[in-house]
Amino acid sequence: MTLIVHRIGPACTVQDQGRTGYLDQGLSRSGATDVMALYEGAALLGNAPKCAALEMAGMGGEFEATAPTAIALTGAPMQASIDGSPVLWNASHQMEVGQRLVIGSVQQGSYGYLHLGGGVETEMTLGSRAAHLTARIGRAVRAGDRLPAPGAGTTGLKLRADDRFSGGLLRIVASFQTALFDEGTLARFTRTTFHRGARANRMGMQLDSEGDGFAAKGQLDILSEVITPGDIQMTGTGAPFILLPECQTTGGYPRIATVLACDLPRAAQTPAGGEVWFEFVSMEQAVTLQAAFEAELARIPGRVEPLVRDPHDIPDLLSYQLISGMISATE
Repeated sequence: MTLIVHRIGPACTVQDQGRTGYLDQGLSRSGATDVMALYEGAALLGNAPKCAALEMAGMGGEFEATAPTAIALTGAPMQASIDGSPVLWNASHQMEVGQRLVIGSVQQGSYGYLHLGGGVETEMTLGSRAAHLTARIGRAVRAGDRLPAPGAGTTGLKLRADDRFSGGLLRIVASFQTALFDEGTLARFTRTTFHRGARANRMGMQLDSEGDGFAAKGQLDILSEVITPGDIQMTGTGAPFILLPECQTTGGYPRIATVLACDLPRAAQTPAGGEVWFEFVSMEQAVTLQAAFEAELARIPGRVEPLVRDPHDIPDLLSYQLISGMISATE
């Protein structure tokens, strides 16, 4: 099956869980900014979590089915309809030949995902289908493109909405340069409420706050070191950036801390202007929290529920056989 792309937002790419093992060669993993959304889409369609999906940053597009097509919508909620009839987000749906799916702007959060039965089958590069624009692997999806998929997939399922799309608490552990920040600066950092700034993409997101920046001792003398998604770098002005999947692999800005991998979906899904704040945890606590998160991902297929359509959203309701037999009230 294939979806033809008729129009699409400017920052939509095919993503899976990314590629690992190339950090020493200067290639970060890329992959979905919200890995939980991949697991949710897989559960709704009966896919494997490794399947690729279309990641949509802030805006979706218009897609036409060339064959019966199973789809699922997860991640940041967006306006969505099939042939003009609204469809539920965080659910799987069936599209017939010629039907058009329209996905509008994000309503909460930052990144929405469109999944196809069996996964989007774009070209594999270094073991992954994930586009990595800064490394020039793949490209953004454009109007006229086709999104191919094997075609298998269950539909008519839904998941209860998650609460990771409005910011909130992000747990952090000490980084290589945390000790370069004095105790007063670290305490002020964890007492500060930050807002997601305007500068944000798949490489990282800027955080704004009132008051002075957060400077480290000897920060101009720091040598470039390996960095990974979740690291919080401080620029020369003391403004923090949380690094995301397409971040560079080395850097010389001081890192005050690292966001736990299990909290990165919440960080990445924080909408523009949304509030976040930080709390240090020990490495032992971090390991426990990450294990709990991975257990939660494994339980997602058990949380799916049947999707019951609202009769008001069924334009051809009279064509359905709603009563399949007759019974007697007296016999």
